[in-house]
Amino acid sequence: MAGATYIFAIYSKDIKSTLGYDQKTLNTLSFFKDFGANVGLHAGLLAEFTPPCVIITISSVMNFFGYFMIWLAITGKVSKPRVWQMCFYIWVGANSQAFANTGALVTCVKNFPESRGVVLGLLKGFVGLSGAIFTQFYLAFYGTDSKSVVLLIAWLPAIICMVFVMTIRLIKPEHYSKELNIFYKITCVSLVLAACLLISIICEKQFSLGRIVSGISAAVVLVLLLFPLYFVIREEILIIKKKSQLPQISPISPPVSDENTKVDWIVIEANPKQSHFANILHPPKCGEDFTILQAICSIDMILLFVATIFALGGTLTANDNMGQIGESLGYSQKSIATFVALTSIWNYAGRIAAGFASEYLIKHYRIPRPLIFAFVILLSCIGHLTIAFGIPGCLYYASIMTGFCLGAAMPLLLSITSEVFGLKYYSTLYNICNCASPIGSYILNVRVAGKLYDDEAIRQKGVSAAVAQGKELICLGVQCYKRSFLIITAATVGSALVMLLLAWRTREFYRSDIYAKFREASEGKQNEVPKLIPPPEGK
Repeated sequence: MAGATYIFAIYSKDIKSTLGYDQKTLNTLSFFKDFGANVGLHAGLLAEFTPPCVIITISSVMNFFGYFMIWLAITGKVSKPRVWQMCFYIWVGANSQAFANTGALVTCVKNFPESRGVVLGLLKGFVGLSGAIFTQFYLAFYGTDSKSVVLLIAWLPAIICMVFVMTIRLIKPEHYSKELNIFYKITCVSLVLAACLLISIICEKQFSLGRIVSGISAAVVLVLLLFPLYFVIREEILIIKKKSQLPQISPISPPVSDENTKVDWIVIEANPKQSHFANILHPPKCGEDFTILQAICSIDMILLFVATIFALGGTLTANDNMGQIGESLGYSQKSIATFVALTSIWNYAGRIAAGFASEYLIKHYRIPRPLIFAFVILLSCIGHLTIAFGIPGCLYYASIMTGFCLGAAMPLLLSITSEVFGLKYYSTLYNICNCASPIGSYILNVRVAGKLYDDEAIRQKGVSAAVAQGKELICLGVQCYKRSFLIITAATVGSALVMLLLAWRTREFYRSDIYAKFREASEGKQNEVPKLIPPPEGK
């Protein structure tokens, strides 16, 4: 339920037409959407000292307020808001996604540190599917009224968050041999879900399905969403039964002493507190726990941040402009909705593939995860170039490539952050890395794609920029986005080179067993016996 930002293209035309925005203003609104969805530094800092249930509750409230206000605006139920108000509303609604991810995703990474790539791929995969899921639900509830999708993403995620809020919590990490098997089973269910969504999308494209068929499709989606609970509950019951059958071990009692002898038992404490501001420019080795300031000031974080700005900025630009790209190339509104749903499906596929494949390549071949990231970035250039040159059927190819690469980049980015800088302050560092996406979106989406689109639309109309200001500008033809996506392609290639440099810097770390310390810590806790220091003589 934390992926409403991925279906912006479905209702963006309603915002543009009802409120009379030009493309640059709409892209500014899109920037604040990406800014809210990805900049959750405040959520990360709050999560350092509050339980996940607090973060999820805040997410629920923000989600409903932000999107409900947008729905009121585009349906004319309130007076036309100013641009800054709409930017605020969409920022609040989208920022709920940052809170939801911090509360749920970061918690799961800390609970399952040895399977973090799989966990991130799986959870981010479901977020990637959410665009297609929301599409199915809104077709079942509201038919083809695209304005109502905003109402749906206002109330549905808020309710789901409140229903499951108490189940999301930090638990003591333990080495569990069947852990991956459970994740594989959940992944299989998600693959079936993705296949059902894909079939539904194709059928809706080819045939005019009624509300009843859409309702049945939505019901199947709902069952598949809840089905993983069966595996989890069954496994928890087996664990409880197994623990209850183990022999009870009595606690070790201290040796009996003479009546005149007093024995002091001192448990060793070897974890003195250190200042967070100490040794900022002298960070620990790669893979150990960095402080927040050590991570921010490190060269590795700067490289990761710069690469992410242009890599994700380009794919987000393609994703957010899918509606306007389709319109400029003459696609129907129904086809555009299909592209958005396809982007969501392939976004899911990218996240699942990146999570599982990168985990396999690291464990078996010691391939650095930044190197895999660089490959994914270069792959997205295919989608950008198909849009730039307007190849026939280009949006089908572009929706697949940009959706897959955007999805694959997310778990890779978050896994690299947790591996290189440690898990101690992961809530905050996770959100720091996410700040790169909206910066890239602003540069490439607002300042490049939006401006060049409006310039071309003004040129086609044959009027001055002053006359066209404040009016809805529609651009038609390949030239609307050609220069924009050529620039995006060049920026993406540059970001891949930066990521290759990070892969070279971290090559020694990834050649080692990066999960060894978690296995050793888990085994040590299971066999832990307090170490006691005998008292001095005569005491």
